[in-house]
Amino acid sequence: MKVVLLAGGFGTRISEESQFKPKPMVDLGGMPILLHIMKLYSAHGFNEFIICAGYKQHVIKEYFADYFLHTSDITYDFTSGKNEMTVHRNHSEPWKVTVVDTGLNTMTGGRVKRVKDYIGDEPFMLTYGDGVSDINITELVKFHQSHGKLVTMSAYNAGQRFGVLDIDENGCINEFREKTQGDGNMINIGFMVCQPEFVNYIDGDSTVLEKKPMETVAKIGQLMAYKHEGFWQCMDTVREKETLEKMWVKGEAPWKVWAD
Repeated sequence: MKVVLLAGGFGTRISEESQFKPKPMVDLGGMPILLHIMKLYSAHGFNEFIICAGYKQHVIKEYFADYFLHTSDITYDFTSGKNEMTVHRNHSEPWKVTVVDTGLNTMTGGRVKRVKDYIGDEPFMLTYGDGVSDINITELVKFHQSHGKLVTMSAYNAGQRFGVLDIDENGCINEFREKTQGDGNMINIGFMVCQPEFVNYIDGDSTVLEKKPMETVAKIGQLMAYKHEGFWQCMDTVREKETLEKMWVKGEAPWKVWAD
């Protein structure tokens, strides 16, 4: 199953760094937060990624073009008058990464629509490129396969800031909406699993994934919630980045589920 990563936004709330690179490429613990997310999926055996790039998409492409060099010990030998390179150790991941320029101003749904041909006619996973979690991807996929609906969305109780999910006792999401005063419901944290037919609910570049497509599948009873009770945190602001960085430095990063 392929993993689609939304990595094309401007990241205006963390503009101190995103003016130079896309927000998913902002470093956390010495590597882009995007890699933290990819390593989570890889730890559960999912190694094929489609990255929906947009703003400063060349940064993502150049990073993976040089990824082999980033993760290897290398000797550069100029003594013979030549530029000879010897790779001693390689620590690269077993990944297949497709980076797609999905447009500068394309909305989240439009980005997914643009990579339809790369997804193919098979279920796929979908998440945002700016949130880390210790969510059990294996159990998430099993849950999606068990209910037979179009979309599974991971839900988490993170307070009042994000859009709200109205979930019934069977785990079916009856409503997907923006929060209102006094809401304390669970929220969408990404980490979705989608049937290929879901892409047909996306009109085009101007479609916001979290609006018409998700609202529609919720109304027809095709949106299910996988309730995550572990750790999740997005990196929207400098303060959130600093918090995550401190956790990483202290060796207290719950989302690090992979081996060194």
